[in-house]
Amino acid sequence: MAKWTIDTTHSEVGFKVKHLVISTVSGKFNTFEGTVESDKNDFTDAKINFTADVNSITTGNEQRDGHLKSDDFFNAEQFPKLTFSSTSIVKKDDSDYELTGDLTIRDVTKPITLKVEFGGIEPNFYGNTVAAFELTGKINRKEYGLKWHAATEAGGLVVSDDVKLAITIEITKANA
Repeated sequence: MAKWTIDTTHSEVGFKVKHLVISTVSGKFNTFEGTVESDKNDFTDAKINFTADVNSITTGNEQRDGHLKSDDFFNAEQFPKLTFSSTSIVKKDDSDYELTGDLTIRDVTKPITLKVEFGGIEPNFYGNTVAAFELTGKINRKEYGLKWHAATEAGGLVVSDDVKLAITIEITKANA
């Protein structure tokens, strides 16, 4: 079984959430790691495990980042990691896949399906084999215990319940 690891210098784990229903706030996790085990070059047999450090969350605003780390959202002190473990991957065509797995945020684990665009496999400048993927999906933050809620005077949500995921991953194959 070939083992691949995420190249964190060429990967990004990002998210977007609506603010006041009219604008979007983006953020990302700066510290994460993951492995992919697969015998097939098209990754249809892949077993994927991923972990992100909640304390590495950044939105470009320290006060907001602190709030996201609090018990209103991730509770980084009690739940310092979020994890994903794949359960299936289905190839739709040459580059499009559906990846299903268990996402754990706080102490809640739920199945999630992500759309995956496979960028391909190439050698890099160091003679290693790399593969690239773009993943997108959506979760409802309240289903994972990220419960903070506030409304505007007009009754609109300050922060949307839906969070869009935008992930770019480059993985490097371990040399045999």
